[in-house]
Amino acid sequence: MSSDIAKNGHELARDLIGVWWLLSRVDLAADGNLRIDPTLGAEPLGILTYAPSHFAAQFMKRSRSTDNEAVKSVQGQNNTGAIGGYDAYFGTYEVNELNGEVLHRLQGALTPDNIGLEVSRNLNVDGDRLEIRLDTTTAEGEPVERTLTWKRIG
Repeated sequence: MSSDIAKNGHELARDLIGVWWLLSRVDLAADGNLRIDPTLGAEPLGILTYAPSHFAAQFMKRSRSTDNEAVKSVQGQNNTGAIGGYDAYFGTYEVNELNGEVLHRLQGALTPDNIGLEVSRNLNVDGDRLEIRLDTTTAEGEPVERTLTWKRIG
């Protein structure tokens, strides 16, 4: 643990423990323009739980209907794939306190191809706000930076 982390009283592994509600999910392309994931839509619902060493996440397209049932998304780089406007997975994680990077290892997932997947995220906790940033791609392979903003609810 870095002495700066100890001095400031911030420790990511401790601060991220809790239950989080998704406020926004934004994908920006290199040109700065917004890209909307067609599988989960512009404003998906989401809940995220971090316990010591384990996590669980669920996302759902806000306007999910039976029309979405059989549709499977194309999985982007460093990302999971949803089915029918829904994505869920859980597993273990490791925090790098020096750079704020968290490595997630998926032990279970709605999409069978995601089981065993390792994904890296940059996390920052500021009070009751959690921001997660990751580099991924659209279904067409275009690089995007995704930013997820969460509010602590438990």
